[in-house]
Amino acid sequence: MRELPIEGSEPLWRQAISGAQILFVAFGALVLVPLLTGLNPSMALLGAGVGTLLFQLVTGRQVPIFLGSSFAFIAPIIYSMQTWGPAATMGGMICVSLVYFVFAGLVWRHGAEIVHKYMPPVVIGPIIMIIGLSLAAVAVNMAMGKSGDGKAELVPYATAMLIAAASFGTTVVVAVWSRGFLKLVPILAGVLVGYMLSAMLGLVDFGKISAAPWLALPQFTAPRFEWAAILFLLPVALAPAIEHVGDIVAIGGVTGKDYTESPGLHRTLAGDGLAVAFAGLIGGPPVTTYSEVTGAVTLTRNFNPAIMTWAAVLAIVMAFLGKFNAILQSIPVPVMGGIMMLLFGSVASIGLKALIAARVDLEEPRNLVIVSSVLVFGIGGLALNLDGVALQGVSLCGVAAVLLNFVLPKKRLS
Repeated sequence: MRELPIEGSEPLWRQAISGAQILFVAFGALVLVPLLTGLNPSMALLGAGVGTLLFQLVTGRQVPIFLGSSFAFIAPIIYSMQTWGPAATMGGMICVSLVYFVFAGLVWRHGAEIVHKYMPPVVIGPIIMIIGLSLAAVAVNMAMGKSGDGKAELVPYATAMLIAAASFGTTVVVAVWSRGFLKLVPILAGVLVGYMLSAMLGLVDFGKISAAPWLALPQFTAPRFEWAAILFLLPVALAPAIEHVGDIVAIGGVTGKDYTESPGLHRTLAGDGLAVAFAGLIGGPPVTTYSEVTGAVTLTRNFNPAIMTWAAVLAIVMAFLGKFNAILQSIPVPVMGGIMMLLFGSVASIGLKALIAARVDLEEPRNLVIVSSVLVFGIGGLALNLDGVALQGVSLCGVAAVLLNFVLPKKRLS
């Protein structure tokens, strides 16, 4: 067991610099979610900062983790925003935190094995794949310069494809061939190159950036609770809650500590849930533990949780910078489209990886039924209408996968 640095043994200025580095690593993914879903990037920064501090409060500031916007909620948020509006979406996000608290209670009572018993890889894998694949058409439309639904052309096709290709290509090159710190920020690199090319082609409105104030109070969205939106969003939390377990184990492997024992997996899950509830309360995207931060901790070998406190404080400060928020909102559609094509495919690949890593036998009829049903339900857009409440997308897939796994026999019937 390696000896960890004593918290507070580093000079404060060095902790602050390390915290800024952590925020820089997480930044690309952190602001990408609100930019794709139509939420306010300032709310994402504020939610991530305060959410991280709440997580540290619940866990006794023992885990070197920074919380940021969860990719799992991109497709459901976009649909919910279009169907029920921002207020109802935020109300649903607050209720999503209940899933984390339920998981925390189950783990506290029965141990972490209870989660894997009812949601094994054959359930989680296809759900994660649907999270990535459900917005494939939106990503392609944006890359071609259209609105997400493809009904309006926002940027001429040839120009849009050039910009999307630059964003996509840069992200791929940085992710595959770069080394060291740069390898941790492929999304940010792709956005920067796409944005600079867009500026040269005259697609960036610098007038709005100039008119924006240097300091501005973020625009809060008051939540409204509607059953339809709540039932639609609740099952989406299954995947990030399960992923949270893997993230906590991974960061423990880096630092040499077992965080599932101390402070305990039930506390880390509850910390995530509290952060998700706060994000929904203010109008920001749900937050979760970040794999990018685990990579940064691995590279820098800096295991002091106080550094994550500095990253959280810096995120909160940036949420009140009006011009910075205006810059984020000025990013053209093709830039985001180029990033989304790679991002959503990567999410789907993670679901496939979960099936492969667990050696899920698709020759087993029950496994084949679960995986194939979830994929067709999700990609085909099947909707289940129950007295005016629609269950569809990731939510329907989550419920179907859990029920099928529970009902179908574990072995072939002779």
